[in-house]
Amino acid sequence: MAEWSFARIDEAAALACLVNDAYRATGPVKGWTSEAHLLGGQRIDSNMLREILGRDDSRILQAHLADVLCGCIHLKRASRTEVDLGLFAIRPDLQGLGLGRSVVEHAECWAVTYWDARHAEITVIDLRQDLVAWYRRMGYDFTGERRAFPYGDERFGIPKRSDLTLAVMRKALPGHTPS
Repeated sequence: MAEWSFARIDEAAALACLVNDAYRATGPVKGWTSEAHLLGGQRIDSNMLREILGRDDSRILQAHLADVLCGCIHLKRASRTEVDLGLFAIRPDLQGLGLGRSVVEHAECWAVTYWDARHAEITVIDLRQDLVAWYRRMGYDFTGERRAFPYGDERFGIPKRSDLTLAVMRKALPGHTPS
């Protein structure tokens, strides 16, 4: 069973390693969620994480197994009733065991309980069909909104393709009906 905590600023380096390993397959195990075939470079760095962790409207939930950081997700209060979820990462050698579902559900429950969130939104590179299908199984649906990929900002990666687009997906959170 996972132990939960919110990341502290002094944990930014460990979080950066986890996220970059999950997104860019930097370690020995290549997880199914890697986007290394689409992007090179880093996904995030310690300075970017310290900035996120310094905001009042932002939390990074961490999952630990036996005192080892194994997953995380960023919660950002987007409005009075909406939370944006991002930086969702699971250690590649632990993917496929249900930990990802647990991390997302724990984040959603926390957002409902403490921020009275009624909806959660995520953005995903729409070419990542396996991940899109997983989010759909988690109850997220396309909103029809597309956002531009941040080409030219290598802090988020070096694109290997010119057709990257971010699709917005949304979910009514438990206890709230869709609106």
